Amino acid sequence: MSDVLTKLARVLEQRKSADTGDSYVSGLYAKGLNKILEKVGEEATETILAAKDCQGQEETERQLIHETADLWFHTLVMLSYLDLQPEQVLEELEKRFNISGLADKASRQD
Repeated sequence: MSDVLTKLARVLEQRKSADTGDSYVSGLYAKGLNKILEKVGEEATETILAAKDCQGQEETERQLIHETADLWFHTLVMLSYLDLQPEQVLEELEKRFNISGLADKASRQD
């Protein structure tokens, strides 16, 4: 797993026991899963809008990278809240390397 993801997963786990006044993530955890999911949805929308506006210009590319980082971050908060690890997602992605995307999608339509 990426060193950044490892460090971030460790910090997110530590934030579960942090004071809500001292940590944004701890505050999200205290508000519960629905608030975390709301943030994931909000960040997904902002990422989509940034991608739609991205025209290969440096400023719009920076904005898309920024919004994607926010989306990934809040998705990792969601996983951590649910006691899941980023490694599990990476393992799932790794499994898909030798599988056709069309075959994988067809196998999940049941």
